[in-house]
Amino acid sequence: MQTIEHPKDAKAITHLRDSKYIVVLGSLMSGLGKGIVTASVARLLNDQGLKVTAIKFDGYLNIDCGTMNPYRHGEVFVLDDGTECDMDFGTYERFLNQGMSGTNSITGGKLFKLIIEKERTGKFLGRDVQFIPHLTDEIKSWVKGVGAGKDVVLVEVGGTVGDLENGYFIEAMRQLSSETREVTFIQLTYVPMISTGEYKTKPTQHATRLLQSMGVQPQIILVRADGCLPKDSKEKISQFCNIPLEAVYDDPDIESIYELPLMLEKQDFTAYLMKLMGMKKDGLNLVQWKSLVEKIKNPRHAVKIGIVGKYTKLHDAYVSIREAFIHAGAALDTKVEIEWIESEGFENDPESVSVLKDYDGILVPGGFGSRGIEGKINAIKYVRENKIPYFGICLGMQMMVVEYARNVCGLKGANSTEFDENTKSPVIDLLPEQRAIKDKGATMRLGAWKCELAKGTRAFEAYGKQSIEERHRHRYEVNNDYLETLEKSGIVLSGRSGHIVEMVEWKEPHGFGIGLQAHPEYKSRLEEPAPLFVAFVKAALERKKK
Repeated sequence: MQTIEHPKDAKAITHLRDSKYIVVLGSLMSGLGKGIVTASVARLLNDQGLKVTAIKFDGYLNIDCGTMNPYRHGEVFVLDDGTECDMDFGTYERFLNQGMSGTNSITGGKLFKLIIEKERTGKFLGRDVQFIPHLTDEIKSWVKGVGAGKDVVLVEVGGTVGDLENGYFIEAMRQLSSETREVTFIQLTYVPMISTGEYKTKPTQHATRLLQSMGVQPQIILVRADGCLPKDSKEKISQFCNIPLEAVYDDPDIESIYELPLMLEKQDFTAYLMKLMGMKKDGLNLVQWKSLVEKIKNPRHAVKIGIVGKYTKLHDAYVSIREAFIHAGAALDTKVEIEWIESEGFENDPESVSVLKDYDGILVPGGFGSRGIEGKINAIKYVRENKIPYFGICLGMQMMVVEYARNVCGLKGANSTEFDENTKSPVIDLLPEQRAIKDKGATMRLGAWKCELAKGTRAFEAYGKQSIEERHRHRYEVNNDYLETLEKSGIVLSGRSGHIVEMVEWKEPHGFGIGLQAHPEYKSRLEEPAPLFVAFVKAALERKKK
């Protein structure tokens, strides 16, 4: 059974400073961008020299996101310590340029598991265990523990105000506010525009009254809308939501999410927030951030990349890959135009892969299950034979090996035992340590693992060093029984982690082709783009110039 990592009790760390807390709540609907707001506020405070971290609460009763379908929940993001969590953690890390740990992720499942374990071991002897005070005390203790040693803790509350599953968490934040007087509530809301061109603030007024009925008064309201609200609309929100006019801020649709910190700063958001927290604002240094955003918005070059995947109808399933391309593009002053290609389409009509000739590069991402696999293999064969730059991630690397084994090594019917248990050439097989595992949650090879790169390879050139670490999420690997056959036929085994093959490459005359078992997109940041994404985009640029 998975062990829940609990932060240290802040009460026991008496020598550290008291933290301030900012709680970000969403009203009216989900999908407004609470994660981007939380990350943007964290970035602005971080640039003030403050020690900042972020927590996300999700109300579902799963322990983590690991067993969730991407179509229902979006991408599963993986941290260095192996925690499978909400994709908002990717946003936090990308904006703060720092790693998170499993203790930053709180779920309803984690909380209830902890409470039940404590009850079973006698921690509540003589008491009937209740939501208040036992569950809310657990939440407050957890939040304080994560905040120990930090100046500011951002707490994003998943879901929408009024949801049953986050009500107890909001109550815990209300209690924390009453007890510490160090909590600032930010409400993210939506103001629709009707056909007459008029913005309607009434839904926000009702949502705020619901929040007030729970004992929470937001001190700042951020408004998602098609554009910036006119003053009269802001005045209505101020009057009926019981906050100053200067506490109503625009969060309009923008070209790039990385613009939001700049957008907020233009409205003097940081100064007002720090005044609420009893702090004085220093000068912000956003020069580098502004420069990178400018390269995202106005690049000098462009390439077209096709992503051949199986969850392409929901782009949030590949959000970290999308962001990694933005980071690599900014580094190379290049717009990476992504087109999503459903791999199933190449299965029934193999000749249709010829459409890939119009792309400057092709990426095959990770995934699970047999649907669309043969389509991916057909696509990889076409790309290799036509020298189109190729990048395979996790499953994309495994299918790169399967394709090569079939069509170059002559191993007809070669496959992964994930898709064909009886294949005569299992070039991809289950990790030995996975064979006895029955539980599905948090049992894959997860988190950051070291990898040693072979000198003289594309991988070594991209990273500029021999020893690296990338994050993983897989159960299958390249079968070592076939390494000699693969190498003799021209596959380059460019990276290893102990006995596990981590990276493979094509030799000439096949052109640029690299695959890795890890997910480099998880560690890509705007200020530190993933090296392999940069190398891949460079290769795409070079092909376009020919």
